[in-house]
Amino acid sequence: MSQKSTSRKNVLLISLDTLRADVAYSGIFPTLRGLSESSVMFSQAISSSPLTPVSHATVLSGRQPPVHGVRHLFQESMNSEVTTLAEVLREQGYATGAVVASPGMNAWYGLGRGFDHYDDWVPPLADGGDALRVVDVELRGTAMKRAPMVTERALRWFERQGPRPVLLFAHYFDSHWPYEPPEDVGIPVRNPYEGEVAYMDRSVGHLLDGLVERGLVLEDTAVVLFSDHGEDLGGWYPDDHAGELGHPEERGHGTLLFDVTQRVPLIVRASWAGSPGTVVDSQVRLADVMSTILELVDVPAPETDGVSLVPMMKSGTTAEDLPAYCETFYRLELAKADPRWRHLKALTAVRKPDHKIIWERGTENVELYDLVNDPAERSPYGFFGQAPRRGSDES
Repeated sequence: MSQKSTSRKNVLLISLDTLRADVAYSGIFPTLRGLSESSVMFSQAISSSPLTPVSHATVLSGRQPPVHGVRHLFQESMNSEVTTLAEVLREQGYATGAVVASPGMNAWYGLGRGFDHYDDWVPPLADGGDALRVVDVELRGTAMKRAPMVTERALRWFERQGPRPVLLFAHYFDSHWPYEPPEDVGIPVRNPYEGEVAYMDRSVGHLLDGLVERGLVLEDTAVVLFSDHGEDLGGWYPDDHAGELGHPEERGHGTLLFDVTQRVPLIVRASWAGSPGTVVDSQVRLADVMSTILELVDVPAPETDGVSLVPMMKSGTTAEDLPAYCETFYRLELAKADPRWRHLKALTAVRKPDHKIIWERGTENVELYDLVNDPAERSPYGFFGQAPRRGSDES
């Protein structure tokens, strides 16, 4: 097939939902490793929220949750006055398509705004129920497109496009609960979670190969791969906090703002911006993704809460750290749904590489973490003599 050549650069945006930064950057996954070696990798990228729709709304709008307005599960859709990446690129003549894999990416949130094609179909739950009506993040996670289906549908959309530049957004969900990978994922892994990551990694490789086979010119394409948040495995990794480690309310992600869920992979491949294999250790945010993409393709950006990371990519040197904002309101949903968690309140955090402050909203509970000497965030400094927050009334 002849290659598609356009006057504008293409954009391939890949989301690997629920992927921890330490696992993503471990070097054991062939596609992620190969992409990192040909790209600029940001080692300190911070998510705005440990919830899929909230974090993705930030990526797709460049706005933080208080501005884009998505702060809970199926309570708010995106602020209509916020401009999305897809809207900007469609206005510039791009064909815009998305294939998303989970209920948390439903178009109801406004995440599909600007996409000519937004494939958000997911199968029903095992009992036939509607996953869109379930608060339990683990149960909702069982309704998803598996990775090969995301790749197949994304390739099918791409091959129908003409000579216009494209924005293709592919969202994978396999590293979310339940962790049930195939027996053979092609590489040695330490646990089922990593097995799911390997399964997903293989499909991302098939996506990249399939796009090239269908005419995508990678040298004319900005490839941006990220995760919306990480995952707390309750002891599978040394910095976990969930379950018996003090926070039984945490079931993977959603209720806490520790780095295990807030530090995420961010890899940007653009042959015209940055040297292959560059690692940027300065702190950046997912809120910076939209401005970065638009500068890479030479399209003016609307007002956002982020900045373009292209100067960091080109210089390849440590730059000034960008303060990061995080929040979770999912705790309020748990408090309403289950009497065990009636005491939970929303959390807000501000992070720089050497420290993090977490505030329990509506209270005087403020904790300071020394990320240099306490990277696992075990020993908070309480300003008012309060005991560290725990996950139950009895703790």
